[in-house]
Amino acid sequence: MPRMNSIPATSLPFMKMHGLGNDFVVLDLRAGGEVPAAGVIARIADRNRGVGFDQLAIIQDDESADVRLRFWNADGSPSSACGNATRCIARHVMDQTGRDRLSLRTDHGLLLAEDAGNGLTRVNMGPPVLDWRAIPLARDVDIDHLPIEGDPVATGMGNPHVTFFVDDAAAVDLAAFGPAMEHHPLYPQRTNVEVVQVVSRDEIILRIWERGTGPTLASGSCSCAAAVAAARRGLTGRRVAVNVPGGVLHIDWRDDGVWMEGPTAHVFSGVLTPEWLSQ
Repeated sequence: MPRMNSIPATSLPFMKMHGLGNDFVVLDLRAGGEVPAAGVIARIADRNRGVGFDQLAIIQDDESADVRLRFWNADGSPSSACGNATRCIARHVMDQTGRDRLSLRTDHGLLLAEDAGNGLTRVNMGPPVLDWRAIPLARDVDIDHLPIEGDPVATGMGNPHVTFFVDDAAAVDLAAFGPAMEHHPLYPQRTNVEVVQVVSRDEIILRIWERGTGPTLASGSCSCAAAVAAARRGLTGRRVAVNVPGGVLHIDWRDDGVWMEGPTAHVFSGVLTPEWLSQ
């Protein structure tokens, strides 16, 4: 697919993508263009009056990587990582270039992506962040047993995570539980919230509340954080199938980082008009 550079600069061309129902608006700014303001990002995220998305992703040029990626949540707040969007964009660029391996620069670091075969895309999300200052937390605590009711685990994957292990993930009232934990005072930058039910040594069920977005059908970084937390607790091995509401992601915590594998979809491309953007 050619770069979306044939539209006047006053318009905003975009792609709509998703990974297992975790959906994104993607702006390719490699040919130029400005990053929308936070208020415009939130308007684009509106599922009734805009396009609708869980995260916004921006593609830019980078001097030492194949592309540079930046991410925002649906409320317009920035995020350093978005695993499923990274996979979707990696697949898009691989399809454009005919390559089967790429390097992608994010605020979390340099990530590697590769064609996993059978239409699947694999991304190395980098090592988990296991230092309380870098997650970040408000104070020095045992990150494997946080002083929060439910005995959760803290992990960083370029963004903060709190993971709870429960007997029945479906029984949790995520609409009430998620926002309360997202804004817990132990997390000064808020946090993503994972509710995990362990099925076996190599399979878990995951429900997700994403920081700045709410409940989502899937999340790459949340799946990685949940898998890492389960392995640290000794509940699973380091390679697990993560069952999210939208499908299955395969997570493999290796010595070189946390690899995530799953399907991607480019749903459609469109243009936001200058009239709508200026409203």
